[in-house]
Parts: sequence; structure tokens; C-alpha cells
Amino acid sequence: MSWIEAVIISIVEGITEFLPISSTGHMIITEKILGIQATDFVNTFIVCIQFGAILSVIVLYWKRFIKSLVFYYKLFVAFIPAAIIGLIFGDYIDTLLDNVIIVAISLVIGGIILIFVDDWFKNPAKKQEVTYIKAFIIGCFQIIAMIPGVSRSAATIIGGLTQKLNRKNAAEFSFFLAVPTMFAASAYRLFKSYNHITNENLGILILGNIIAFFVAMLAIRSFVTYLTKHGFRIFGYYRIVVGLIIIILYVLGLELKVV
Repeated sequence: MSWIEAVIISIVEGITEFLPISSTGHMIITEKILGIQATDFVNTFIVCIQFGAILSVIVLYWKRFIKSLVFYYKLFVAFIPAAIIGLIFGDYIDTLLDNVIIVAISLVIGGIILIFVDDWFKNPAKKQEVTYIKAFIIGCFQIIAMIPGVSRSAATIIGGLTQKLNRKNAAEFSFFLAVPTMFAASAYRLFKSYNHITNENLGILILGNIIAFFVAMLAIRSFVTYLTKHGFRIFGYYRIVVGLIIIILYVLGLELKVV
């Protein structure tokens, strides 16, 4: 992976991490388009630059992170389901990261769901409190996002909507839940792959996190504003278009290949 390729993938990560369009899916697609060899370091890079993105959440919402310990208890409860499944099936999930067709199918199915989400959840509760039970249920939705292309943000935001949160609060809790989830995923990946990181690779990884941090800050602010006013439908159409293009290329034998 070159420095330029790392910059491009990091920008993609920063833009897509908190949008309901699958950051991992878009990074995998970008990797294929650029013809990047799917090495252990590349897979580590794709996971670990998410650390820069989660730092943007802490900076933007720092007051929420120092408000009370109850905030952390609820995040921990929401984090448990994905942590358990990740530990059990982590190696199998890793094998899916290089499968573009799984990403494409997930994008289309998720897109169809997003088109109708605004109609399904029109009446949020007056009291916008995330209880421990609600936090756990939202965390269970996060398990679905382990399939590349599903989108962690989409899954957890929809989980929040099922618990009568409004779009803004559902999105923000999804952002908060990303912090322990993505930190754990990044730390686990680094632990497993530290021997694949050279001095040059370390510089690329640091640069990627810095870029993802700043781009994600801009993306979060824009997304919350847009989502509150307009809802999910445009993201659904976008996912369907991208997913269908990939599927058509695959059927025609022109699928994206690593060179």
C-alpha cells in the first residue's frame, strides 16, 4: 500500500464511518478499484484507521463522555453482544472482508430497508432515554453489522429507532457505541497483526488515523443535520445503486479484482 492509496482509503473511511452506507464495504471496494494487494497489513489498516474516526466522536461529544458513569455502563451493556460474537466468530468474519459480492448484496438489502425506515418509525417516544434494556437491544442489532456491507451505523441507528428514539438520538447513541466497539476491534487487530507492521507501515497507519479523524468530524456534523431534516431515504437509494453496479459487473465477469 502506498501513501497515496492510504490517504484515499482514509478519506473514504472518514466520510463513510458514521453514515449508514458501510464504511468497511466502501473501503473494500476502494481497495479493489485501486488494485491494492489484500495483505495482512492492508486488512489491519482498514480496521485500525477506524480508531481515528472514533476519536472524532470523543472530541465532538466530550461533554457527554464526562457527564456520568451511567453513560459508560450503558455503552458497556450495548457493547457486550458484539464483543461475544466477535470473539467467537472473529476469524470467520475476517474471511469475509475480501468478498466484494457479499458487500454488494448487503448494500442492496440494507438500501431497501433504509428506503422504508422513515415510514416504519414515525412516532418516537416523548421521553428520549436509553435504558439498559434499550442499550442491550441496540447492541444486538450491532451484531448484524459484522457482515461486510451491512453498516454498523445503519444497524445500530435502526436498533435505536425500534426503541422509540428519534433519528438524532438514535444516531448519536450509534456514534457513542462506536467508541468501545471500534476501539476493541482496532486493538484486537493490532494485537493479532503487530508483527506485520514495519516502520514504514506504522507511518502509513498513523497518517491514516489522522486523516480519518478530521474527515469524520466533518461527516458527523453534516450527517446529523441532514438526517434530522430529511431521513434515510437518500442513503437507501445510494446503497442500492452502488450494490447493483457491483453485482452487474460481477455477473458480466468484470468484477473488481486485486492485481
